[in-house]
Amino acid sequence: MKIRHAKVADLPALMRIETSGFTPEEAATEVSMAERIQVIADTFLVANDETGNVQGFIVGPVVKQRYLTDDLFDQVTTNEMMGGFQSVLSLAVSPEAQHQQIGSKLLKQLIKDAKKAQRIGITLTCLERLVPFYELNGFANEGLSNSTHGGEIWYNLVLEF
Repeated sequence: MKIRHAKVADLPALMRIETSGFTPEEAATEVSMAERIQVIADTFLVANDETGNVQGFIVGPVVKQRYLTDDLFDQVTTNEMMGGFQSVLSLAVSPEAQHQQIGSKLLKQLIKDAKKAQRIGITLTCLERLVPFYELNGFANEGLSNSTHGGEIWYNLVLEF
């Protein structure tokens, strides 16, 4: 498996994975995903298998605040070079590639990149069923989020460096 930065040519595969992992209310639109590739490619990582097929991805902008706010799902701005919290808006793995630790490998690479950029840590929201996955990857559950994204109940998870 190779982890690299996303590119526009990945968009169809990214959307297939995004819509398989999130409900229509939660999933990013194709327009939003394309914007993320163009604006924050430096924090948009893709995992390819040995044949070059996209198997998963992780993406999020750098933010000043400790917890995600719903406006981040609609519009992104260019990342600051240093500092801030690396956020995660989406971490998704293709259904046929799940249970191969691709999600954990993507997180590890994002953590490595965030430390290199002297970020404060990584922040994300997740559904209750995913809290144990993030805790196994070093994140602390900091309780219920104020997010109402997709009409779901979300939890704030943070990994501070």
